[in-house]
Amino acid sequence: MAEILQKVIEENRQGEAYAPFAEDPNAYSKKFYMESYGCQMNFSDSEIVASILHEEGFGATRNLEEANLIFINTCSIREKAEQTVRHRLQTFKKLKEEQPGMLIGVLGCMAERLKAKFLEEEKLVDIVVGPDAYRSLPGLITEAEGGQKTVNVLLSREETYADISPVRLDSNGVTAFVSIMRGCNNMCTFCVVPFTRGRERSRDAESIVAECQDLFNRGFREVTLLGQNVDSYYYTTADGTEITFGKLLEMVALISPLLRIRFSTSHPKDITDDVLHTMAKYENICEYIHLPVQSGNTRILQHMNRTYTREWYLAKVKRIREIMPDCGLSTDVISGFCSETEEEHQDTISLMEIVRFDMAYMFSYSERPGTLAARRYEDDVPEDVKKRRLEEIINLQNKHSRESYQNDIGKTFKVLIEGDSKRSDMDWCGRNSQNKMMVFPKGNYQLQKGDYVNVKVNTATSATLIGEIVD
Repeated sequence: MAEILQKVIEENRQGEAYAPFAEDPNAYSKKFYMESYGCQMNFSDSEIVASILHEEGFGATRNLEEANLIFINTCSIREKAEQTVRHRLQTFKKLKEEQPGMLIGVLGCMAERLKAKFLEEEKLVDIVVGPDAYRSLPGLITEAEGGQKTVNVLLSREETYADISPVRLDSNGVTAFVSIMRGCNNMCTFCVVPFTRGRERSRDAESIVAECQDLFNRGFREVTLLGQNVDSYYYTTADGTEITFGKLLEMVALISPLLRIRFSTSHPKDITDDVLHTMAKYENICEYIHLPVQSGNTRILQHMNRTYTREWYLAKVKRIREIMPDCGLSTDVISGFCSETEEEHQDTISLMEIVRFDMAYMFSYSERPGTLAARRYEDDVPEDVKKRRLEEIINLQNKHSRESYQNDIGKTFKVLIEGDSKRSDMDWCGRNSQNKMMVFPKGNYQLQKGDYVNVKVNTATSATLIGEIVD
Protein backbone atom coordinates (compact mmCIF):
# COMPACT_ATOMS: atom_id res chain seq x y z
CA MET A 1 0.00 0.00 0.00
CA ALA A 2 2.80 2.43 0.89
CA GLU A 3 4.50 1.67 -2.41
CA ILE A 4 1.33 2.51 -4.35
CA LEU A 5 0.92 5.81 -2.53
CA GLN A 6 4.56 6.80 -3.06
CA LYS A 7 4.34 5.98 -6.78
CA VAL A 8 1.26 8.18 -7.17
CA ILE A 9 2.89 11.07 -5.32
CA GLU A 10 5.99 10.89 -7.50
CA GLU A 11 3.95 10.73 -10.72
CA ASN A 12 1.98 13.81 -9.72
CA ARG A 13 5.15 15.72 -8.91
CA GLN A 14 6.32 14.97 -12.43
CA GLY A 15 2.93 15.95 -13.90
CA GLU A 16 2.32 12.51 -15.42
CA ALA A 17 -1.00 11.65 -13.79
CA TYR A 18 -4.33 13.44 -13.89
CA ALA A 19 -3.22 16.66 -15.52
CA PRO A 20 -6.00 19.22 -14.96
CA PHE A 21 -8.17 20.15 -17.93
CA ALA A 22 -7.90 23.92 -18.32
CA GLU A 23 -10.97 25.18 -20.15
CA ASP A 24 -10.89 28.36 -22.19
CA PRO A 25 -14.53 29.20 -23.08
CA ASN A 26 -13.37 30.75 -26.35
CA ALA A 27 -11.53 27.61 -27.42
CA TYR A 28 -14.68 25.71 -28.40
CA SER A 29 -16.86 26.30 -31.43
CA LYS A 30 -19.59 23.97 -30.07
CA LYS A 31 -21.28 24.20 -26.68
CA PHE A 32 -23.01 21.73 -24.40
CA TYR A 33 -25.46 22.44 -21.59
CA MET A 34 -26.03 19.85 -18.86
CA GLU A 35 -28.45 19.41 -15.96
CA SER A 36 -28.05 16.69 -13.34
CA TYR A 37 -30.61 15.21 -10.99
CA GLY A 38 -30.52 12.63 -8.21
CA CYS A 39 -27.61 11.29 -6.21
CA GLN A 40 -24.03 12.52 -5.91
CA MET A 41 -22.98 9.72 -8.24
CA ASN A 42 -25.00 11.33 -11.03
CA PHE A 43 -23.24 14.65 -10.53
CA SER A 44 -19.90 12.83 -10.56
CA ASP A 45 -20.90 11.08 -13.79
CA SER A 46 -21.74 14.45 -15.34
CA GLU A 47 -18.14 15.52 -14.74
CA ILE A 48 -16.92 12.41 -16.57
CA VAL A 49 -19.25 13.17 -19.48
CA ALA A 50 -18.00 16.77 -19.54
CA SER A 51 -14.43 15.50 -19.90
CA ILE A 52 -15.41 13.26 -22.82
CA LEU A 53 -17.27 16.13 -24.50
CA HIS A 54 -14.32 18.49 -24.06
CA GLU A 55 -12.13 16.03 -25.91
CA GLU A 56 -14.67 16.14 -28.75
CA GLY A 57 -14.53 19.93 -28.99
CA PHE A 58 -17.57 20.85 -26.90
CA GLY A 59 -17.24 23.58 -24.28
CA ALA A 60 -19.61 23.90 -21.31
CA THR A 61 -22.15 26.71 -21.17
CA ARG A 62 -24.70 27.86 -18.61
CA ASN A 63 -26.70 29.57 -21.37
CA LEU A 64 -29.29 27.11 -22.64
CA GLU A 65 -30.00 29.12 -25.79
CA GLU A 66 -26.41 28.93 -27.11
CA ALA A 67 -26.04 25.17 -26.63
CA ASN A 68 -25.59 22.87 -29.62
CA LEU A 69 -26.08 19.88 -27.35
CA ILE A 70 -28.30 19.55 -24.27
CA PHE A 71 -27.89 16.66 -21.85
CA ILE A 72 -29.98 15.85 -18.82
CA ASN A 73 -28.49 13.33 -16.38
CA THR A 74 -31.42 11.51 -14.85
CA CYS A 75 -32.50 9.65 -11.73
CA SER A 76 -35.13 6.92 -11.38
CA ILE A 77 -35.02 6.43 -7.63
CA ARG A 78 -38.19 8.48 -7.00
CA GLU A 79 -41.24 9.13 -9.16
CA LYS A 80 -40.97 12.88 -8.54
CA ALA A 81 -37.48 12.94 -10.06
CA GLU A 82 -38.78 11.30 -13.22
CA GLN A 83 -41.63 13.82 -13.44
CA THR A 84 -39.15 16.68 -13.16
CA VAL A 85 -37.05 15.24 -15.98
CA ARG A 86 -40.06 14.82 -18.26
CA HIS A 87 -41.08 18.43 -17.65
CA ARG A 88 -37.57 19.64 -18.51
CA LEU A 89 -37.48 17.55 -21.68
CA GLN A 90 -40.70 19.18 -22.86
CA THR A 91 -39.06 22.58 -22.33
CA PHE A 92 -35.98 21.49 -24.27
CA LYS A 93 -38.12 20.11 -27.10
CA LYS A 94 -39.81 23.50 -27.57
CA LEU A 95 -36.41 25.20 -27.64
CA LYS A 96 -35.17 22.72 -30.24
CA GLU A 97 -38.13 23.53 -32.50
CA GLU A 98 -36.87 27.11 -32.58
CA GLN A 99 -33.24 26.08 -33.14
CA PRO A 100 -32.90 23.33 -35.77
CA GLY A 101 -29.73 21.31 -35.39
CA MET A 102 -29.77 21.32 -31.61
CA LEU A 103 -29.47 17.83 -30.12
CA ILE A 104 -31.07 16.61 -26.88
CA GLY A 105 -29.72 13.65 -24.94
CA VAL A 106 -30.73 11.71 -21.84
CA LEU A 107 -28.06 10.17 -19.62
CA GLY A 108 -28.17 8.01 -16.53
CA CYS A 109 -30.72 5.77 -14.89
CA MET A 110 -33.86 6.90 -16.76
CA ALA A 111 -31.99 6.47 -20.03
CA GLU A 112 -31.52 2.78 -19.33
CA ARG A 113 -35.08 2.26 -18.07
CA LEU A 114 -37.15 4.33 -20.51
CA LYS A 115 -35.12 4.32 -23.71
CA ALA A 116 -37.98 3.20 -25.97
CA LYS A 117 -40.44 5.77 -24.64
CA PHE A 118 -37.99 8.64 -25.04
CA LEU A 119 -36.94 7.70 -28.57
CA GLU A 120 -40.05 6.24 -30.16
CA GLU A 121 -43.25 7.03 -28.25
CA GLU A 122 -42.61 10.57 -27.07
CA LYS A 123 -39.89 11.62 -29.55
CA LEU A 124 -38.34 13.87 -26.91
CA VAL A 125 -34.67 13.11 -27.46
CA ASP A 126 -32.03 12.30 -30.06
CA ILE A 127 -29.49 10.46 -27.89
CA VAL A 128 -30.01 7.99 -25.02
CA VAL A 129 -26.95 6.82 -23.06
CA GLY A 130 -26.81 4.61 -19.97
CA PRO A 131 -24.34 5.02 -17.07
CA ASP A 132 -21.85 2.49 -18.44
CA ALA A 133 -21.80 3.73 -22.05
CA TYR A 134 -20.46 7.29 -21.84
CA ARG A 135 -17.33 6.41 -23.82
CA SER A 136 -19.58 5.80 -26.85
CA LEU A 137 -20.87 9.39 -26.78
CA PRO A 138 -18.61 10.74 -29.57
CA GLY A 139 -19.91 8.17 -32.07
CA LEU A 140 -23.50 8.58 -30.93
CA ILE A 141 -23.29 12.36 -31.32
CA THR A 142 -21.89 12.01 -34.83
CA GLU A 143 -24.75 9.69 -35.81
CA ALA A 144 -27.32 12.02 -34.25
CA GLU A 145 -25.87 14.98 -36.16
CA GLY A 146 -26.61 12.97 -39.29
CA GLY A 147 -30.26 12.61 -38.37
CA GLN A 148 -30.17 9.23 -36.65
CA LYS A 149 -31.75 8.54 -33.24
CA THR A 150 -28.99 6.86 -31.23
CA VAL A 151 -28.93 4.72 -28.10
CA ASN A 152 -26.46 2.76 -25.98
CA VAL A 153 -27.64 1.51 -22.60
CA LEU A 154 -25.51 -1.62 -22.34
CA LEU A 155 -24.37 -2.40 -18.81
CA SER A 156 -20.77 -3.37 -18.11
CA ARG A 157 -19.03 -5.57 -15.55
CA GLU A 158 -15.72 -3.71 -15.97
CA GLU A 159 -16.33 -0.01 -16.70
CA THR A 160 -15.17 2.36 -13.93
CA TYR A 161 -13.92 5.34 -16.05
CA ALA A 162 -10.72 5.12 -13.99
CA ASP A 163 -8.56 6.73 -16.70
CA ILE A 164 -10.81 9.76 -17.27
CA SER A 165 -10.00 12.92 -15.33
CA PRO A 166 -13.37 14.56 -14.58
CA VAL A 167 -14.02 18.19 -15.45
CA ARG A 168 -15.19 19.82 -12.21
CA LEU A 169 -18.48 21.42 -13.14
CA ASP A 170 -19.73 24.28 -10.93
CA SER A 171 -16.84 23.63 -8.57
CA ASN A 172 -16.07 25.83 -5.59
CA GLY A 173 -12.42 24.82 -5.97
CA VAL A 174 -12.38 23.38 -2.45
CA THR A 175 -14.53 20.23 -2.42
CA ALA A 176 -14.83 17.47 -5.02
CA PHE A 177 -16.43 14.06 -5.56
CA VAL A 178 -14.31 11.03 -6.49
CA SER A 179 -16.04 7.86 -7.68
CA ILE A 180 -14.39 4.72 -6.29
CA MET A 181 -16.82 2.07 -7.55
CA ARG A 182 -19.91 1.61 -9.68
CA GLY A 183 -23.04 -0.51 -9.55
CA CYS A 184 -24.57 -2.43 -6.67
CA ASN A 185 -24.94 -6.08 -5.65
CA ASN A 186 -27.55 -5.41 -2.97
CA MET A 187 -30.93 -6.31 -4.43
CA CYS A 188 -33.07 -4.11 -2.18
CA THR A 189 -36.59 -4.76 -3.41
CA PHE A 190 -37.54 -1.07 -3.68
CA CYS A 191 -34.44 0.02 -5.61
CA VAL A 192 -33.77 0.36 -9.34
CA VAL A 193 -29.99 0.85 -9.06
CA PRO A 194 -28.91 -2.77 -9.75
CA PHE A 195 -31.00 -2.69 -12.94
CA THR A 196 -29.86 0.76 -14.13
CA ARG A 197 -26.23 0.77 -12.98
CA GLY A 198 -25.38 -2.91 -13.13
CA ARG A 199 -23.28 -5.13 -10.90
CA GLU A 200 -20.73 -3.84 -8.43
CA ARG A 201 -17.13 -3.28 -9.53
CA SER A 202 -14.36 -1.40 -7.76
CA ARG A 203 -12.05 1.07 -9.45
CA ASP A 204 -8.32 0.46 -9.14
CA ALA A 205 -6.88 2.04 -6.01
CA GLU A 206 -3.93 3.67 -7.74
CA SER A 207 -6.15 5.75 -10.02
CA ILE A 208 -8.29 6.83 -7.05
CA VAL A 209 -5.28 8.01 -5.06
CA ALA A 210 -3.88 9.69 -8.17
CA GLU A 211 -7.07 11.65 -8.71
CA CYS A 212 -7.20 12.71 -5.04
CA GLN A 213 -3.53 13.71 -5.11
CA ASP A 214 -4.10 15.78 -8.23
CA LEU A 215 -7.08 17.52 -6.64
CA PHE A 216 -4.97 18.37 -3.61
CA ASN A 217 -2.17 19.69 -5.84
CA ARG A 218 -4.73 21.95 -7.55
CA GLY A 219 -5.89 23.47 -4.27
CA PHE A 220 -8.85 21.27 -3.38
CA ARG A 221 -9.00 20.47 0.32
CA GLU A 222 -11.81 17.93 0.58
CA VAL A 223 -12.78 14.83 -1.38
CA THR A 224 -15.90 12.70 -0.98
CA LEU A 225 -15.36 9.09 -2.03
CA LEU A 226 -18.50 7.88 -3.79
CA GLY A 227 -20.14 4.53 -4.37
CA GLN A 228 -23.54 2.92 -4.03
CA ASN A 229 -21.98 0.92 -1.16
CA VAL A 230 -18.46 2.14 -0.44
CA ASP A 231 -17.90 -0.33 2.39
CA SER A 232 -17.87 -3.24 -0.04
CA TYR A 233 -15.00 -1.66 -2.02
CA TYR A 234 -12.41 -4.35 -2.79
CA TYR A 235 -9.51 -4.29 -5.20
CA THR A 236 -6.54 -6.60 -5.75
CA THR A 237 -3.38 -5.04 -7.17
CA ALA A 238 -1.17 -6.67 -9.79
CA ASP A 239 1.13 -8.00 -7.07
CA GLY A 240 -1.76 -9.53 -5.14
CA THR A 241 -2.18 -6.82 -2.48
CA GLU A 242 -5.76 -6.74 -1.25
CA ILE A 243 -7.19 -3.27 -0.69
CA THR A 244 -10.38 -2.96 1.33
CA PHE A 245 -12.28 0.26 1.93
CA GLY A 246 -10.49 0.79 5.24
CA LYS A 247 -7.11 0.55 3.50
CA LEU A 248 -8.25 2.86 0.69
CA LEU A 249 -9.36 5.45 3.25
CA GLU A 250 -5.92 5.32 4.83
CA MET A 251 -4.18 5.69 1.47
CA VAL A 252 -6.15 8.84 0.67
CA ALA A 253 -5.70 10.22 4.20
CA LEU A 254 -1.93 9.87 3.88
CA ILE A 255 -1.81 12.20 0.85
CA SER A 256 -1.78 15.15 3.25
CA PRO A 257 -3.23 16.01 6.67
CA LEU A 258 -4.67 19.09 4.94
CA LEU A 259 -6.88 16.96 2.68
CA ARG A 260 -10.20 16.10 4.29
CA ILE A 261 -11.94 12.86 3.36
CA ARG A 262 -15.63 12.07 3.41
CA PHE A 263 -17.48 9.13 1.89
CA SER A 264 -20.98 8.03 0.88
CA THR A 265 -22.92 5.76 1.06
CA SER A 266 -22.46 3.04 3.69
CA HIS A 267 -24.51 -0.12 4.07
CA PRO A 268 -25.13 -1.26 7.66
CA LYS A 269 -24.23 -4.87 6.85
CA ASP A 270 -20.83 -3.98 5.39
CA ILE A 271 -19.28 -1.19 7.44
CA THR A 272 -16.50 -2.78 9.51
CA ASP A 273 -14.52 -2.04 12.66
CA ASP A 274 -11.50 -1.62 10.38
CA VAL A 275 -13.20 1.33 8.67
CA LEU A 276 -14.29 2.82 12.00
CA HIS A 277 -10.83 2.51 13.57
CA THR A 278 -9.25 4.06 10.45
CA MET A 279 -11.66 6.99 10.73
CA ALA A 280 -10.78 7.43 14.39
CA LYS A 281 -7.03 7.20 13.69
CA TYR A 282 -6.80 9.99 11.11
CA GLU A 283 -7.98 13.47 12.03
CA ASN A 284 -8.51 14.37 8.37
CA ILE A 285 -11.08 11.60 7.84
CA CYS A 286 -14.34 13.27 8.84
CA GLU A 287 -16.32 11.71 11.66
CA TYR A 288 -19.56 11.48 9.77
CA ILE A 289 -21.40 8.46 8.38
CA HIS A 290 -24.52 8.31 6.24
CA LEU A 291 -26.06 4.98 7.28
CA PRO A 292 -29.46 4.35 5.61
CA VAL A 293 -31.89 2.42 7.80
CA GLN A 294 -35.06 2.68 5.62
CA SER A 295 -37.27 1.11 8.32
CA GLY A 296 -37.09 0.37 12.05
CA ASN A 297 -39.03 -2.88 11.78
CA THR A 298 -37.32 -6.21 11.12
CA ARG A 299 -40.15 -7.72 9.06
CA ILE A 300 -40.26 -4.69 6.77
CA LEU A 301 -36.45 -4.73 6.49
CA GLN A 302 -36.66 -8.35 5.38
CA HIS A 303 -39.44 -7.38 2.95
CA MET A 304 -37.04 -4.76 1.58
CA ASN A 305 -34.22 -7.36 1.43
CA ARG A 306 -31.97 -5.10 3.49
CA THR A 307 -30.23 -8.19 4.96
CA TYR A 308 -30.04 -6.85 8.53
CA THR A 309 -32.44 -6.61 11.45
CA ARG A 310 -33.49 -3.73 13.68
CA GLU A 311 -31.23 -5.14 16.40
CA TRP A 312 -28.25 -5.40 14.00
CA TYR A 313 -28.65 -1.78 12.97
CA LEU A 314 -28.87 -0.53 16.55
CA ALA A 315 -25.80 -2.61 17.46
CA LYS A 316 -23.88 -1.04 14.54
CA VAL A 317 -24.82 2.47 15.71
CA LYS A 318 -23.69 1.56 19.23
CA ARG A 319 -20.34 0.33 17.86
CA ILE A 320 -19.82 3.52 15.83
CA ARG A 321 -20.36 5.62 18.94
CA GLU A 322 -18.08 3.41 21.03
CA ILE A 323 -15.20 4.05 18.63
CA MET A 324 -16.14 7.63 17.68
CA PRO A 325 -18.38 9.19 20.37
CA ASP A 326 -18.75 12.44 18.41
CA CYS A 327 -19.49 10.86 15.03
CA GLY A 328 -22.28 12.54 13.06
CA LEU A 329 -24.98 10.20 11.75
CA SER A 330 -27.56 10.67 9.02
CA THR A 331 -29.91 8.19 7.38
CA ASP A 332 -32.61 7.42 4.81
CA VAL A 333 -36.17 6.51 5.84
CA ILE A 334 -39.07 5.21 3.74
CA SER A 335 -42.64 5.43 5.02
CA GLY A 336 -45.49 3.21 3.87
CA PHE A 337 -43.56 0.37 2.24
CA CYS A 338 -45.68 -2.53 1.01
CA SER A 339 -47.81 -4.09 3.81
CA GLU A 340 -46.37 -1.82 6.52
CA THR A 341 -48.72 -1.76 9.53
CA GLU A 342 -49.19 1.06 12.01
CA GLU A 343 -47.24 -0.87 14.64
CA GLU A 344 -44.35 -1.36 12.21
CA HIS A 345 -44.37 2.34 11.42
CA GLN A 346 -44.12 3.01 15.16
CA ASP A 347 -41.01 0.79 15.22
CA THR A 348 -39.39 3.25 12.81
CA ILE A 349 -40.40 6.12 15.09
CA SER A 350 -38.94 4.36 18.13
CA LEU A 351 -35.66 3.55 16.35
CA MET A 352 -35.31 7.21 15.43
CA GLU A 353 -35.87 8.12 19.09
CA ILE A 354 -33.10 5.73 20.13
CA VAL A 355 -30.52 6.77 17.51
CA ARG A 356 -31.40 10.48 17.24
CA PHE A 357 -29.95 11.14 13.79
CA ASP A 358 -28.44 14.53 13.02
CA MET A 359 -30.15 14.56 9.63
CA ALA A 360 -32.27 12.30 7.41
CA TYR A 361 -33.57 11.99 3.86
CA MET A 362 -37.22 10.98 4.22
CA PHE A 363 -39.65 9.75 1.57
CA SER A 364 -42.93 7.93 1.23
CA TYR A 365 -42.69 4.75 -0.81
CA SER A 366 -43.30 5.08 -4.54
CA GLU A 367 -43.33 1.91 -6.60
CA ARG A 368 -40.63 1.87 -9.26
CA PRO A 369 -41.34 -0.24 -12.37
CA GLY A 370 -38.93 -3.12 -12.83
CA THR A 371 -37.96 -3.45 -9.17
CA LEU A 372 -38.41 -6.65 -7.20
CA ALA A 373 -41.04 -4.99 -5.01
CA ALA A 374 -43.08 -4.00 -8.07
CA ARG A 375 -43.03 -7.62 -9.25
CA ARG A 376 -43.57 -9.32 -5.89
CA TYR A 377 -45.62 -7.07 -3.65
CA GLU A 378 -48.80 -5.05 -3.72
CA ASP A 379 -48.37 -1.33 -3.06
CA ASP A 380 -51.20 -1.54 -0.56
CA VAL A 381 -50.62 1.30 1.91
CA PRO A 382 -53.05 4.13 1.04
CA GLU A 383 -51.45 7.38 -0.08
CA ASP A 384 -53.02 9.38 2.72
CA VAL A 385 -51.59 6.94 5.26
CA LYS A 386 -48.13 7.14 3.64
CA LYS A 387 -48.31 10.92 3.76
CA ARG A 388 -49.39 11.03 7.40
CA ARG A 389 -46.65 8.61 8.46
CA LEU A 390 -44.07 10.59 6.50
CA GLU A 391 -45.17 13.79 8.25
CA GLU A 392 -44.68 12.10 11.62
CA ILE A 393 -41.20 10.98 10.59
CA ILE A 394 -40.29 14.44 9.29
CA ASN A 395 -41.61 16.20 12.41
CA LEU A 396 -39.65 13.90 14.69
CA GLN A 397 -36.45 14.29 12.67
CA ASN A 398 -36.81 18.07 12.65
CA LYS A 399 -37.04 17.93 16.45
CA HIS A 400 -33.92 15.75 16.67
CA SER A 401 -32.01 17.99 14.24
CA ARG A 402 -32.84 21.10 16.26
CA GLU A 403 -31.71 19.41 19.46
CA SER A 404 -28.52 18.11 17.83
CA TYR A 405 -27.57 21.57 16.60
CA GLN A 406 -28.56 23.25 19.87
CA ASN A 407 -26.32 20.82 21.75
CA ASP A 408 -23.33 22.20 19.83
CA ILE A 409 -23.73 25.73 21.20
CA GLY A 410 -20.59 26.66 23.11
CA LYS A 411 -18.43 24.06 21.33
CA THR A 412 -15.51 24.89 19.04
CA PHE A 413 -15.02 23.06 15.74
CA LYS A 414 -12.37 22.99 13.04
CA VAL A 415 -14.04 24.22 9.84
CA LEU A 416 -12.93 24.10 6.22
CA ILE A 417 -13.90 27.37 4.55
CA GLU A 418 -15.88 26.54 1.39
CA GLY A 419 -16.85 30.07 0.37
CA ASP A 420 -19.14 32.98 1.10
CA SER A 421 -22.34 32.43 3.02
CA LYS A 422 -25.41 32.33 0.76
CA ARG A 423 -26.92 35.25 2.65
CA SER A 424 -23.95 37.59 2.95
CA ASP A 425 -20.49 37.98 1.44
CA MET A 426 -19.44 39.36 4.83
CA ASP A 427 -19.66 35.81 6.24
CA TRP A 428 -17.81 32.60 5.49
CA CYS A 429 -19.45 29.17 5.43
CA GLY A 430 -18.04 25.69 5.77
CA ARG A 431 -18.67 22.34 7.43
CA ASN A 432 -17.23 20.73 10.50
CA SER A 433 -16.09 17.12 10.67
CA GLN A 434 -19.65 16.01 11.51
CA ASN A 435 -20.90 17.54 8.23
CA LYS A 436 -22.80 20.38 9.89
CA MET A 437 -22.83 23.66 8.01
CA MET A 438 -21.33 26.58 9.94
CA VAL A 439 -21.61 30.31 9.19
CA PHE A 440 -19.35 32.94 10.76
CA PRO A 441 -18.23 36.55 10.13
CA LYS A 442 -15.07 37.09 8.11
CA GLY A 443 -13.89 39.87 10.44
CA ASN A 444 -10.40 41.20 9.84
CA TYR A 445 -8.79 37.79 9.41
CA GLN A 446 -6.77 37.29 6.24
CA LEU A 447 -8.45 34.04 5.19
CA GLN A 448 -9.57 32.50 1.92
CA LYS A 449 -11.45 29.51 0.59
CA GLY A 450 -9.67 26.27 1.45
CA ASP A 451 -8.29 27.51 4.77
CA TYR A 452 -9.02 25.77 8.05
CA VAL A 453 -10.22 27.80 11.00
CA ASN A 454 -11.53 27.19 14.51
CA VAL A 455 -15.09 28.41 15.02
CA LYS A 456 -16.98 28.64 18.30
CA VAL A 457 -20.74 28.09 18.06
CA ASN A 458 -22.86 30.88 19.52
CA THR A 459 -26.33 30.08 18.15
CA ALA A 460 -27.97 27.45 15.96
CA THR A 461 -30.94 26.71 13.76
CA SER A 462 -32.11 23.19 12.86
CA ALA A 463 -29.69 23.13 9.92
CA THR A 464 -26.90 25.65 10.58
CA LEU A 465 -24.41 26.43 13.33
CA ILE A 466 -23.67 30.15 13.68
CA GLY A 467 -20.46 31.24 15.38
CA GLU A 468 -17.27 33.23 15.38
CA ILE A 469 -13.61 32.59 14.65
CA VAL A 470 -11.45 31.89 17.70
CA ASP A 471 -7.67 31.63 17.88
